[in-house]
Amino acid sequence: MTRVYVFVEGQTEETFVRDVLGPYFERQRIWLTPILAETSPGYKGGIVSYGKVKNQVTRLCRKDKNAWVTTLIDYYGLPTDFPQFAQGNVSAVQRVQHLEQALAQDISERNFLPYLALHEFEALLFCDPAQFHEWFDDERAVAVLETVKASYGNPEEINDSPQTAPSKRILAAIPAYKKTLHGPMIANEIGIDAMRDQCPHFNDWIKSIESLA
Repeated sequence: MTRVYVFVEGQTEETFVRDVLGPYFERQRIWLTPILAETSPGYKGGIVSYGKVKNQVTRLCRKDKNAWVTTLIDYYGLPTDFPQFAQGNVSAVQRVQHLEQALAQDISERNFLPYLALHEFEALLFCDPAQFHEWFDDERAVAVLETVKASYGNPEEINDSPQTAPSKRILAAIPAYKKTLHGPMIANEIGIDAMRDQCPHFNDWIKSIESLA
């Protein structure tokens, strides 16, 4: 049996790990436990600084050295104090990979496996925009999301400005979308295999967890 703690940014990611990723990995005898980030004493959810992330992740790694620790944090909106945040003119995936390497080096725990979502959790929902119809019954909105998806090579390439990040695109088309409520349920309908097929960086993370078994 392999145990993996997943340090998550918010309640949406917590539910996604518990209800979608967890059952997927249980078949491989890998047990995932989401750990919600603490922003201050008594308050959880959100990434406000790298220092808080490092302290919490390091503590998790050292608390249970027989388990693994990974992260599920959005690259979009990431605090700029993360190590090696400022980079040259490279692609988004190269920036994220570089940041992940910097995280691994800075935290420097043998049981740590960093992952940053490109560009945020909602990118995964663009793998099958038709699933939004089951919840909102709005063919026009689904068509808008399908058009956005078709404009990019894969859902992870949908960019990260305050107007065009994946979640902003969804909210523009479907104002009733609630991240914590609808996000994990739609992700469950899409399925991990479809996400792996269409999102290379996400697939690399899943493969790295599978390799721990």
